[in-house]
Amino acid sequence: MATERIEETILRNLLFTEEYYRKTVPFLKPDYFQEYHEKVIFEEILDFSVKYDKVPTQEVIIINLQNRTDLTEDTFNQSLEVIRGLTDEWVDFEWMIDATEKWCQDRAIYLALMQSIKIADGGDSKLDKGAIPSILQDALAVSFDEHIGHDYIEQATDRYEFYHRTEEKIPFDLEKFNFITKGGISNKTLNIALAGTGVGKSLFMCHMASACLTSGINVLYITCEMAEEKIAERIDANLLNCNIKDIPELPEVLYTSKVQEIARKTQGKLIIKEYPTASAHSGHFKALLSDLNLKKDFKPQIIFIDYLNICASSRYKGAVVNSYTYVKAIAEELRGLAVEHNVPIVSATQTTRAGYGSSDPDLTDTSESFGLPATADLMFALISTEELESQNRLLVKQLKNRYNDPTSNKKFMIGIDRSKMRLYDVAEDTSILNSSAEEEEMPQFSETQNRLSKFAEWNV
Repeated sequence: MATERIEETILRNLLFTEEYYRKTVPFLKPDYFQEYHEKVIFEEILDFSVKYDKVPTQEVIIINLQNRTDLTEDTFNQSLEVIRGLTDEWVDFEWMIDATEKWCQDRAIYLALMQSIKIADGGDSKLDKGAIPSILQDALAVSFDEHIGHDYIEQATDRYEFYHRTEEKIPFDLEKFNFITKGGISNKTLNIALAGTGVGKSLFMCHMASACLTSGINVLYITCEMAEEKIAERIDANLLNCNIKDIPELPEVLYTSKVQEIARKTQGKLIIKEYPTASAHSGHFKALLSDLNLKKDFKPQIIFIDYLNICASSRYKGAVVNSYTYVKAIAEELRGLAVEHNVPIVSATQTTRAGYGSSDPDLTDTSESFGLPATADLMFALISTEELESQNRLLVKQLKNRYNDPTSNKKFMIGIDRSKMRLYDVAEDTSILNSSAEEEEMPQFSETQNRLSKFAEWNV
């Protein structure tokens, strides 16, 4: 017993300790077993337990092995010897759980490193080097979940405290957005603006980034479309309250004094980082966050990514999967980044060609991926028409909202000053909102909305 390998101890406890089997089998993988005959035994245990929801006896495993035609004589004999040698000997349960968890973690990390080396050497035709951070992250995240659920009766006090706990949020400087989100966006969320080219996706994010900075919040703005200097120029226009065309004409003394005045009024910092289009993914962003922390002692409290569709996925090559899978993967990876670093992420997506000219886009107008709304916590459309532009207005339509009831203030207007890259609160124009509401009542549109409502409910 003193010389028994941990793999043999695991197999023995799987067969003879049901509590251990129930606790560990969801986390065990055949590849964790180094010896092929031990892997074969575990596969037999796993296949039987999946089919019958109980552990097989030693006799059952032996019979199943005898019926297999894919085993060499040596593998069969080695498996038989191990199975017959397994006995019901006591092992401290808590120690066994801890030892199994550590073994799973060690094996997962080892296998991830081996796979990463293979990818780095060009030995994997399906994955490129961009997948390595995600592979290593998944391995490092291996753990046994001790939480077995919420006890409705016994945890009533905990639940009451949760109801009355003040959630940390980053507020908007726009009244209606604060209303629909109940005070702002939360950490660990993905928030997406849907709009056509030139409508105001980047303007919205630049305005919000500016507002966050002046509120004393650390902001990271990642751009995959425009140069860092162009994003900074837009934020200059917003914060300096200056026409963007006039910024190059400002005297240096005046310009620097205005920027210094902003610096005196806020404790926040703004970092703008540019990546080439379609080249950067969540792995690059994680590396950036690590560098910023080490080199500048900077931890963002909110991250803007301009914009989602022109990011890359750490999991897939763009050429080997369809656009639905690819863009949905990007959204999931970005939300995972938000959760891991405990920050909200704000991004945007393009409308489809059909939605580009629409005055009333919906979830079906999400470019490339209908899966985005399933991942997003807040999703809204920015709508511009000739009439709205003449009035310096944007129409906002809620598409998905986990903060609040999306049917409340489903549509509302905000003001826009494109020359100064600013948004502002305005009084409602009921004529425009009512005309949009009439469009929604058309039968074909109502049918679509009903389907989309069900979809949103399923993915809340």
